[in-house]
Parts: sequence; structure tokens; C-alpha cells
Amino acid sequence: MTRSRFELPPRLVDWSILVTVGFVAATGLLTLISGRPSDAVVFALHGVGGLALVLLLFWKLRRVRPRVTVRRAWDRHTPVSILLALLAVGALATGAVWSFGVTPRLGPWPLLFVHMVLGALVVPVLLVHLRSRFRLPSTHDFEGRRTALSSLAVVGFGALTWRLQRTANRLLDTGGEDHRFTGSTEDGSDAGNAFPVTSWVADDPDPIEADAWTLRIGGETRRELELTDSDLDPENGHRATLDCTSGWYSTHDWRGVRVGDLLDAVEPGTEAEWVSFRSVTGYRWSLPVEEAREALLATHVDGERLDHGHGYPLRLVAPGRRGFQWVKWVEAVDVTRRRDLGEWLAIFVSGFDR
Repeated sequence: MTRSRFELPPRLVDWSILVTVGFVAATGLLTLISGRPSDAVVFALHGVGGLALVLLLFWKLRRVRPRVTVRRAWDRHTPVSILLALLAVGALATGAVWSFGVTPRLGPWPLLFVHMVLGALVVPVLLVHLRSRFRLPSTHDFEGRRTALSSLAVVGFGALTWRLQRTANRLLDTGGEDHRFTGSTEDGSDAGNAFPVTSWVADDPDPIEADAWTLRIGGETRRELELTDSDLDPENGHRATLDCTSGWYSTHDWRGVRVGDLLDAVEPGTEAEWVSFRSVTGYRWSLPVEEAREALLATHVDGERLDHGHGYPLRLVAPGRRGFQWVKWVEAVDVTRRRDLGEWLAIFVSGFDR
């Protein structure tokens, strides 16, 4: 098949797909922990990379079409190749549909969640695919001005298409312009507890009885402190946006106890650098000490006492962090010298033993 003027050599197409998938996967992971407006560039790069992948996949699928459509040309690796193509196309299509403001649910799952799952599955299937299709590009593949122009065309296609998509959203009023920079859509702002209840993996404890609950603050501190529900004085407030990785955001007036006041009461040691917030389920997340001081342990949302689904009796409010980092049902605050890396495992296994 004759190559188009700007098309990369076959082996460079394959390697460009590998590099681009790695880039899109990496930026996709970063989007999960990026919640500040200054992080918007991460989401833009993720979108540009995904759209550049569209052009690369077009070249790839056009080249291999005869090997797939002719059954006698199949080998034992062809089913994996087809599965990979379906996953990649599915991930790109769901991402594109969501970016245009179309937000359907597929069964119990929002479309953005389906996009993330399909994207995550591409990586291991691609690695299996490479075991049988691995070919290093030759020096000849990199020669000539045409290869350089083709590489620029891939990047330019991604960037230009991303810009045109955003312009189309604005001109056609598709709803995509209403998305936050993270891609999330507004749901339940300023409505008290009437915003979505979501739990990470298996985090779903029984309702907590206030009389049986205490909050412990300690670790690398001069003293420890234990508070009951009646000891909490919700005199501080934050207006902050909870942005969930499942595709929605909600802005509220939160009221509760300033973490900085709790730290002052226990006096962290001079080497303390992190503060870990632990849920009754074992779920936990850490913030740097200085950031933690500005966070809030909330008891109320828009004047209402938090209900169980939203973390009663106490949940972390961490402005600029994504929703899964706003720990619910907090029962302990631990000051540490080093970050608790085990929290990355805890967020996936917490709740399964309850």
C-alpha cells in the first residue's frame, strides 16, 4: 500500500504508537491527582496525545487491514491485535464523546470511568502484543526530511484537533465548555448533602455512632490528643470544590476544624513533614505539613451536618486535591517524618475486610 505524503515508515508508526500510548497513560495517571487550575496543562497534554494517537492508529489500521479482514491471513497473535485495536478505539471514542459534553452512563458507570478503564487495559494488552510484533526501527527509517515532517504532522494534528474541538464546543454550545478543566461536570453545588455519594473501591462502612467514635491526633508530636464528637468546634470554614475522578464536581461551603489548629495543639516535631489522615475503613492519604495546616476536617456542608455517605462525623477537605484524596470517616491524624507510601495500597484494599 502506498504511503501518504506525511505518513511515517511502518516501524516508526508502530514505535510512535508505543511512545504515544505511554505518554497518554502517564498523563492520564497524573490527571487523577491534579486538581489545581495550574494543572490544566496536564489535561491538555493528555488530550493532545490522545488525538495524535488517532492519526497513528489510522495509519496502522490501514496498513494491517488485509491481515485482519482476510481470515486465512490470521495467525495465533491476530486475536490479541484485534482486541488491542478495539480497546484503543473504545478509549479514544469515549474520551472524545465526553469532551464534547455528552455524558451518558453505561449501566452503573459514567462514560469517563469507562474511558479510564479502557485506557488502562490498553497498556497490558499492548505489552502482550509487542511480544509477538516487536521490531526495532532501522537507521534508514529515521533518514530524510520526510520523517521529520511526518513526526511534526502527528504532533500538529493532535494539537490542532484539540484546539478545534474546544472551539467547536464553544461555538456549537455542546456542553463541553461547561466542563471544569479536569473534564468533570457540575453536580449538586451549594445543595448541602444533595451531591453524589461515591466511595473508592470497597470503602463502605456501617453508619458511625457518635458516642463510639473518637479522633486521635499524634505521631511525631510532643503530645497526643483525643477528641470526641462533642469536642469538635466547627468554627472555621472553607469554600472549596470537590472534584471526583468519576467525572463530576461540586462546590460547597464547608465548616469544621482547621487542621493547623489541631497540629498546634499537639506540636509536631522539627523533622515532621507529612500528615496522614486515616479513615475507619483503613483508607488513608497524606498531605505535606504546610498544605495540611490549611486543610479542614469538616463536620458540616452548606450549613448541614454531614450525612454518613459524605463522611460523618468528619471528612477531610483538601482544596486543590481530587475527591479520592478527601478522606471520609476520619478517625486518626498522624504526623510523620516520611510519606506513608503504603497509602497507595490502602486506598485499593480498604473496606474489603469489613
